[in-house]
Amino acid sequence: MTSALSLIERKQQAARERIVRAAADLFAERGFDSVSVSDIAERAEVGRTTFFRHFGDKQEVVFAREEALLSALTAEGLGAVPSDDRSVRAALQAVQPLVLQLTERITEDPEEHRRHEQLVEGSIELRGRSAAKAQLIARRLGDLLVDAGWDEGAARLAGQIALACSAAARASSDRPAALVRDTRAAFAQVLDLGTQRS
Repeated sequence: MTSALSLIERKQQAARERIVRAAADLFAERGFDSVSVSDIAERAEVGRTTFFRHFGDKQEVVFAREEALLSALTAEGLGAVPSDDRSVRAALQAVQPLVLQLTERITEDPEEHRRHEQLVEGSIELRGRSAAKAQLIARRLGDLLVDAGWDEGAARLAGQIALACSAAARASSDRPAALVRDTRAAFAQVLDLGTQRS
């Protein structure tokens, strides 16, 4: 019975991956607005029912990878800070490794990352969905910090600052390969603010 479940899960995962790949290829060929759910299902060789079993709409397919990465953000990835320091600065230091890991994973395939960014940038609808997904990441970071002992205010502020560091790096990076470096630099600049003297 276990192997049968495993086989079903593998088939479902394979169908999901075909849908994501078919959608990415179609969006690259025709643009987001010119592709329908039926087009994606046909290219992926699945039925519309199978499509909707995995995704609520075609916008969700665009962010399939981010959704998987969101679930990979766990407390084990938090950086070590002194246990008695529950400042916003320490919270930011704690989430930095998670944000860098996330950034590294989304840029593993530079061409895929570039295509994704161009697709999102070209659609108001997708830019809105992207902003909502980014807020989910900030919330997840805040939740992890609260669970690790930070108060709600410090945790939420650190999550938003981490999101801002990531966004600033994405806006200024000239290529996907530099995004981790630029994100680390953005964190360093913010963390240095607390140590500067006027």
